Amino acid sequence: METPSESAVSSRVSSPPPATFGAGGPMLKQFDRSTASSRKGSQSSTPPITVVGIGNKVAKPDYSEAKIVLAMVGLPARGKSYLSNKLMRYLKWLEYDVKVFNVGQLRRTRARQQAQQAGIRENHTAEFFSHNNEEATRRRDQLAEDSLEMLIQWLKDGGNVGIHDATNSTRSRRAKIEARVAKEKGMSVIFLESVCNDPAIIAANVALKVSSGDPDYKDMSREDAKRDFLRRISEYEAVYETITEPHLSYLRITDVGNQVTVSHINGYLQSRIAFYLMNLHLKPRSIFFSRHGESQYNVEGKIGGDAPLSPRGMQYAKGLPALITDNIGDAPLTVWTSTLQRTIQTAQYLPYNKLTWKSLDELDAGVCDGMTYEEIEQAYPEDFAHRDEDKFNYRYRGGESYRDVVVRLEPVIMELERQENILIIGHQAILRCLYAYFHNLPQADLPYIKIPLHTVIKLTPKAYGCDEERYALPIGAVDTHRPKPGTPQQPHATPNTAREYYGNDK
Repeated sequence: METPSESAVSSRVSSPPPATFGAGGPMLKQFDRSTASSRKGSQSSTPPITVVGIGNKVAKPDYSEAKIVLAMVGLPARGKSYLSNKLMRYLKWLEYDVKVFNVGQLRRTRARQQAQQAGIRENHTAEFFSHNNEEATRRRDQLAEDSLEMLIQWLKDGGNVGIHDATNSTRSRRAKIEARVAKEKGMSVIFLESVCNDPAIIAANVALKVSSGDPDYKDMSREDAKRDFLRRISEYEAVYETITEPHLSYLRITDVGNQVTVSHINGYLQSRIAFYLMNLHLKPRSIFFSRHGESQYNVEGKIGGDAPLSPRGMQYAKGLPALITDNIGDAPLTVWTSTLQRTIQTAQYLPYNKLTWKSLDELDAGVCDGMTYEEIEQAYPEDFAHRDEDKFNYRYRGGESYRDVVVRLEPVIMELERQENILIIGHQAILRCLYAYFHNLPQADLPYIKIPLHTVIKLTPKAYGCDEERYALPIGAVDTHRPKPGTPQQPHATPNTAREYYGNDK
C-alpha cells in the first residue's frame, strides 16, 4: 500500500545520490575477519520437542492498490525501451505485475494484419513519422490512444504498473494521456523522459536499432536502414517538446543517469521507481558470483550455521585469485561477502577491497539450522512436503522464505546497479535470488537454479539482458543442489541480450 501523498518535490542532481545501503554507506561495515562471524551454528541437529511444524506458506504482498501508468517520453534511440525493460525486470522481481505496452509493436502488428487481410502494405519509412504527413500523424495518434486504452484495461484487470512505451514527445500528447488517466479512480500517471546528449550513446543506440532485427528494416540494407532511421529521428526532433509542464509528475533521466530531474513524485511505489532509475548507468562492467568454498556443513549435509571451510574449500579460496585476475586483468574490482565465516575465508586471499553485507547472509533456516534434510523430513514430514510443493513461498519457523530473502536483497540490487566490477562471494539461496534478477527468471523457478560450488559465474550486463560465462576450478566438492520434485527439466537461463520485438513474425 502506498504511503500518504507527500508534498511535491522537484530536485536536480548531477549524479546518483549516495545510497544509504551503498558501498561505504552507514549500513555496511569494512571487511574485518576478527568480527566476521555473526551467528553460531546449531549445537545440536535435534529440534526442540515442543516445536510442532516448521513453518508456513508466505502470502504474496497485496499490491492491488498500486495502479500506475508510466508514460515514456523521448526521441527515438534515446534509451526509452532500455529503461522500460530494466524497470519491468526490477519490479517483477519484487512481484509487482508489470507490462510494457509498446506503440511501435502495436503499429507493426496491425500493419501485418492489414497486409494479410486486405493485401495492403503500409509504408513505415521515415515519411510515415513526418508531422507534415497528416494522415500518418492521425493514425499514429490513434495507435497511441489505443495502446493506452489497452494498458488501462490491463490495470483494471489486476496489473500494477503499465509502461506506455512511445515517444509522447509533445505537450498535447501528454495532456491527452493525463486527461484520460484522470478519469480512472485510483490510477496515477508518471512521465519518464529519457534525454541523451552524448553522441557516442546515440550512435550506439542507432546501431543497435538497425542491427537488432527491427521488422521496420528487415528488407533494407544496414546503410539504408541507418539513413532512414536518422531521418525518422529528425522528423521527431522538428516537433519535440521536452517536459516543462510544472504540474506533471515526471522524471527526466539525462545520459542514462548522468543527471536526474525529479518532480512531483508522491508515495511509496513512485519513490521506489524513481530511486531505482536514478541508480542505473551504462558503463561497461562485469558482475561475478561465487559461492563460498565447500564448508564443513556442506560435507556433513547440514544447512545453515556458520561452519568454516573444509580442506577442499580452502583449496578453492587459494585458487580463486588467479581465476578472477585472469578474467578481469588490472580493472578495479570490489569484493562483497556475507558476515558468515565461510564467505570471508573464501575471500581472504583476494587482493581487492572487501566489504561485508549482513543482507548477503544465507537464508535463515530457523529451528532447522544445523540439521540435514533427512533429519528435517523425519522430524517434520508434513512441513517438509509443503516446502517441496512451494519452495519460494515457504518460510521456516523462526526463519525465512525465498520471498523474504528477495525483499532484504533489494538494497543489494540497488547498489549493484550503481557499481562497476563486483565479485559477490555468497550462498546458494542468495545467489539464486540475484541471478534470477539479472536473467529475469520467474519466482517459481528461482529456488531451483543450479549454483554449484567452486564455480565462478560471470555476468556482463548488456542493453537488453546479460551475457554469461562460467568458470569451474578442478577442485572436488559435494553437490548441494536439490532438484525440483517430479520435474526432470530444471530451470536454466538462456542468456539473451537482443532486443525482442513482440507480435511480429521473424
